[in-house]
Amino acid sequence: MKSSADLRELLNRIDHKGYPAYKDTRGSWQFEGYVLSIDHVQGDPFASPSKVSIHVPGRLAGFSTELYDCKHKRIALQDYLIRQFSRQVQSFTFKAKGSGKSGLLSVSRCGQEILERTACEIDENGSVFLRMEIGFPANGRTINARELCKILFEFLPGCVKKSLYYRSLDAKSVQKNKELAEDQQFIRQELLRLKLAAFVANGSILPRESGVSDRPMKNAVPFSSPKSMEITLNLPNHGTITGMGIARGITLVVGGGYHGKSTLLKALELGVYNHIAGDGREYVITDNSAMKIRAEDGRSIKQVDISMFINNLPNQKDTVHFCTEDASGSTSQAANVIEAIESGSSLLLIDEDTSATNFMIRDELMQRVVNRDSEPITPFIDRVEELFSTYGISTILVAGSSGSYFHKADRIIQMDHYLPRDITESAKKEANAFPLPEEPAAPSSKPSVLRPVRPDAAFRKNDRIKIKIQGKDSVIINHDTIDLRYVEQLADSEQLASLGQLVKYAQLRLFDGTRTLDDTAKELWKLLEKKGISAVCDGSYIAGGFALPRKQEIYACLNRYRGLKL
Repeated sequence: MKSSADLRELLNRIDHKGYPAYKDTRGSWQFEGYVLSIDHVQGDPFASPSKVSIHVPGRLAGFSTELYDCKHKRIALQDYLIRQFSRQVQSFTFKAKGSGKSGLLSVSRCGQEILERTACEIDENGSVFLRMEIGFPANGRTINARELCKILFEFLPGCVKKSLYYRSLDAKSVQKNKELAEDQQFIRQELLRLKLAAFVANGSILPRESGVSDRPMKNAVPFSSPKSMEITLNLPNHGTITGMGIARGITLVVGGGYHGKSTLLKALELGVYNHIAGDGREYVITDNSAMKIRAEDGRSIKQVDISMFINNLPNQKDTVHFCTEDASGSTSQAANVIEAIESGSSLLLIDEDTSATNFMIRDELMQRVVNRDSEPITPFIDRVEELFSTYGISTILVAGSSGSYFHKADRIIQMDHYLPRDITESAKKEANAFPLPEEPAAPSSKPSVLRPVRPDAAFRKNDRIKIKIQGKDSVIINHDTIDLRYVEQLADSEQLASLGQLVKYAQLRLFDGTRTLDDTAKELWKLLEKKGISAVCDGSYIAGGFALPRKQEIYACLNRYRGLKL
């Protein structure tokens, strides 16, 4: 391995040459206390920045094994180090001057959720691998090596020293980060033991700062559980904590407009992830497999068995192998429920505001005027109990206008000025005066998941497969756009970057005409759990900029991929 002095000599030699001469810097260079690897050099100063990685050996990084000896603690420490490093490099970005992206210093921007990212990885020996982007400086397209020397020999060593070595960090802060991860994991295990769908701690701050900021709202009303739903947990580090335990089954959340119904549901949606200290939702923990279900007009549906909800269409269209390139509200929501079952979800989260009315409910008058034999839709209200009794799938439903679900709910929460009240008894009593029609829906058969995916010969012959990410909205693979706007539990665009790589990997290696979509998703998830997202990424190096999605989002992405051949 060459030394940092060799790199400085090389940079002095290529100064003022044409930009392609920067390619000579590729390779690994030994600096004091770490190895700098220049993995990919951008083609010109206006192209995507160069990819650089930093390797700090475990014996020098100095993190004790107890900080990373299991998955949840390792991910929490990795996330912590990314945030520390990001704070350091922010003060140096664009301090080196030049054209285009010259002088840019960038690492993954972490939100409020703690995600597993390729930006930082810690191995079993405690070695730290951090990946970032640097805009190699130039004047026009002429190398400005002196400015790159500033970055590599002045700015970067200080950032590494202050953020990637245990001795340079606040030991109490590192310890608290580990303890929070342990407490969050403990609550997740308690959900299983106590048969809970979710837990919301008293004192949690659920409202967010604004529509464009996910930070906690200042002066918001702290959450306080109804006494009837209150449970106390004894966390390993925090000690006793009290909050609302939502039991498995059917939970209805009601209340007036702007009283916090959707705010509670949103917190539960993102409770599938751990959150950083100070977020206000650190102790809002939801079943890992929870899936937000909504209507999704216009989505693609391929060979999905929606017969649990829709049958006997007037055009005789097959609903056991339902296909459409432009789904309606009801067919899209039916497909979303079936796909959630296929993905192994055991909790559905539904907001009446984003649901298709005819999918959710048919009132008594409508049922009298249009009898069941003339209506192809079996509404969700007729299946919600069956989903729990037969498939073990709970539902948390926010409703503001329909009271029919009072009959079906195991518990009813009223949000009143952002505070929950258990009104189950009084609501059930009132509901007795408005009985539901007694004609029950016929039991459904188990949805079929036998959907073999055929290989795409044209895709495999294409040696220039392009993947583009548009925020959290979509993944574009060649000319196919996978619309993920309404997969609302995707927390970061880096998860979409990973989904793009997963679809590409499946197209090239897994779709063979015998594996079903279910088989493919399970195999992709098993690969991610074993080897991480880098296992499906192309290239001779591991890039930053990828975050692990959940298994449920892998299913959601594959199901919305119009290029799928079934």
